[in-house]
Amino acid sequence: MPLLPIFLVVVYGLCLLFIVCFSAGQWQLTRLALQAYRQPPVPPPTAPAVWPHVTVQLPLYNEQNVVERVIDAAAALDYPPELLHIQVLDDSTDATVALAAERVAHHTARGLRLSHVRRPTREGYKAGALRHGLDETDSEFIAIFDADFMPSPDFLRRTLPYLVEDERVGVVQTRWGHLNQEESLLTRLQAFGLDAHFLIEQVGRTHAGFFINFNGTGGVWRRTCIADAGGWHTDTLTEDLDLSYRAQLRGWRFVYRPGIVAPAELPAVMDALKSQQFRWTKGAAETARKHLGTVWRSAQPLATKLQASFHLLNSSVYIVILLMALLSVPLVFVRQEYRQYKIVFQLASVFLVGFTPLIYYYYTAWRLAQPDRPLWRYPGFFLLFLSVSMGLALHNARAVTLGWLGQRTPFVRTPKAGAGAAAKRRYRTGGVGPLVLLEGLLAAYFAFGLAAGIYFGDVGLLPFHSLLTIGFAAVCYYSVRHAR
Repeated sequence: MPLLPIFLVVVYGLCLLFIVCFSAGQWQLTRLALQAYRQPPVPPPTAPAVWPHVTVQLPLYNEQNVVERVIDAAAALDYPPELLHIQVLDDSTDATVALAAERVAHHTARGLRLSHVRRPTREGYKAGALRHGLDETDSEFIAIFDADFMPSPDFLRRTLPYLVEDERVGVVQTRWGHLNQEESLLTRLQAFGLDAHFLIEQVGRTHAGFFINFNGTGGVWRRTCIADAGGWHTDTLTEDLDLSYRAQLRGWRFVYRPGIVAPAELPAVMDALKSQQFRWTKGAAETARKHLGTVWRSAQPLATKLQASFHLLNSSVYIVILLMALLSVPLVFVRQEYRQYKIVFQLASVFLVGFTPLIYYYYTAWRLAQPDRPLWRYPGFFLLFLSVSMGLALHNARAVTLGWLGQRTPFVRTPKAGAGAAAKRRYRTGGVGPLVLLEGLLAAYFAFGLAAGIYFGDVGLLPFHSLLTIGFAAVCYYSVRHAR
């Protein structure tokens, strides 16, 4: 076999091996999560005799569709008003400023303590706003909610006892709920993926004592933990993941409570979803670049180091998926030209069995999220989720690559529509750019690979090319449709 076909087969095989390892990691987390769920529930700590001072931080940037809702939700928290301070960290440049000021004045007149904090510049983006807010409060505990969240009134009373009871607990993180899960297919797919993270990954890692992450919102920090870990840094797009690792490497404990749910709004349009995905995947790569070496030089157990590496490298799977997808089309022709090496291709196909744990991982989350859903709906929904995830591979692989290269990019917040979106401002993160056109070309490229496989009677890569074609076509279609 000439060198080029060998190269294609070897690289494709290595990509499959990476996917197998990734899938195995998800299987381990599923096993650990199920162990945790089988244990008798631990009763929550008793309420403290004296409740502590708490500051609720609401970081905002141009959120006129939801700013009133989040301020009202924070003001409705069931907590002694003399112990509660609400900071509206408003970096906005549009009508959000006036709307926030009106709600702050309204609730201040009711006897609550609210501060409308305006910085001269947006330096450091969200991390900079959080850091600036800390300088203007002396509360020991800091709750954080993004603009799209609506915490329930009992949120603080249910989370703070964990921090008061144990001085080594640095964070209490709660599970995200979904305010608009049924709004569209796009929101249902996002809820499906997020449920897997919050019901499996976070639970499994917590149960085993591995590192978890504060999810940027819907949680409460101990101020001394933030300070001991070095404060909010602005050198990554995932300031939450960055601080989480620095704190846990310093020995702080994180508590995750999936039974406490903080409802939030899911991005309902593709450009908003892409901006969120870009920030998460690039930021994870930046954080991995920053902390992987420190993790392995630390005194943590080997299992913790391995799981932390798996955690930090999660977003890099998009590079592997994209590379494997691009190689798969010429591989159709290589398989026809070099039939004498059929055994090699058959061995490569064995690795597809490695996707089975991934099916189990998402199925477990599916059942935990809504146990009453009929089983027959899962296979098709999972395949659609997998397809759209593959369709985002180009966008996310670019983000991960920029993160690994250390290229700085601005913090682009995820636009929120709020209730009654038709009557409110439609924030956009960008129009139809070259990347969207390339996604459309890739859909045609994989459709060509699909047709070639059918023509040659080789069905080995047919499922893969079908998922890729549908996924890239769907992402391109929604990107164009929602940009109009």
